Formats: sequence, C-alpha cells, structure tokens
Amino acid sequence: MPPVITAFERSPDRGRGLARDMRVRWALEEVGQPYDVRLLSFEAMKQPAHEARNPFGQIPTYEDGDLTLFESGAIVLHIAERHPGGLLPTEANARTRGIMWMFAALNTIEPPIFDYSLVKILERDQPWFEARLAALETMIRRRLESLSRHLGDADWLDGDFSAADLLLVTVLRRLLGSGLLEETPNLAAYVARAEARPAYRRAFADQLAVFEAASAG
Repeated sequence: MPPVITAFERSPDRGRGLARDMRVRWALEEVGQPYDVRLLSFEAMKQPAHEARNPFGQIPTYEDGDLTLFESGAIVLHIAERHPGGLLPTEANARTRGIMWMFAALNTIEPPIFDYSLVKILERDQPWFEARLAALETMIRRRLESLSRHLGDADWLDGDFSAADLLLVTVLRRLLGSGLLEETPNLAAYVARAEARPAYRRAFADQLAVFEAASAG
C-alpha cells in the first residue's frame, strides 16, 4: 500500500501551492514514490480521528503502515532518509549540512515570512498594522540578504538539489508578489529554477486540481 497523506479539501491558498502538503507531495514526486491523499474539511481536521494523527489538528500528516507522522519538515526528512541519494547526499558531512539547512529553512527563514503573510490578512485593520508590517519587512530583508550572500551564483544551497532546497523554496514562495523576493534577484531565480523541476510541477498540478474540483463542486 502506498503512503497516505492528508490535505485540505478546500485549501485557503486557492491552489497556489502554499499549503504545507505541497512540501510532502513534492518530496514524494522527487523520489518517485506513489501516494494516496485523504482530503479533509476544516471541521474534520478537529475531530478525534484526525487528532489521533496530529494532536494539533493540522495538515499534512503521513501514514505508512504502522508509522504516522505530522509536521511537514519531519515528513520530508523521513522521505529523504527512506530513499537514499534522492533528497539528501549520501556523504556524511554533506548529508548533515543538508539537514542543517532544512532546520534553517523552517526555523530561521520561515517564521517572519509566515507572520508577514498572516499580518497582511488578519491585522490590516489594527492600529499597529503599519509598524508591525514594517518590522517584519526589515527582518525578512535581513534574512534574505544573508541567504543571498550564501547562495551567490550557485544553483542550490549546497551541491545538488536536496530536501533543504525543497523546503526553502516552499517558504520563499510566500513572498511572491510582495516585491521583497525580487529585491534579491539570485533568490528569485533560485525559486524559479525549483519551480521548473518536473516533480514540482506535478505536485503543484495535483494540489491545484483539488482546489479546482472543490470550487467546481
């Protein structure tokens, strides 16, 4: 039986590939692993059946035999480890650096970017909105400048494309259209390069198809 992942029945990102099941879909496509998808409504995500998979009632989750995982980063790491040579280098030091960059993507780069996207949606009418947005933009620019210096003119973070690039690109894509990513041309090109990968395009199309089907219904 193929692994089963959970995803939004009707994604709030309107099929733009920002929901975190995109990371898992993309990783599975990169390693050539077939998978099934269990679509959940927001109501179903808070029911005991799903909270047994993820106590916080979120997606994605991953089930394979007697193994159940939540947290997209942990799931992507598991997929990378289960398929040696596909999403992490086999050489020990390079593999460890790849895992380091996976943590950096989720712990250093993602928090201010995710907060930025939420503030623009949820706090626009608050008196602190402009100051909060400006502070987040300053922090994001600092992170992007550091990341841009590291990447330089390389195609990927550390050698070949890896799970670290996969996670980082899904984080940076939240900035598309904001103007912030475009201030660092090598990072904008980095995202576009990843989006051109066949595995990414298949995963994006699959996630978009779910939203379009829900909208048509």
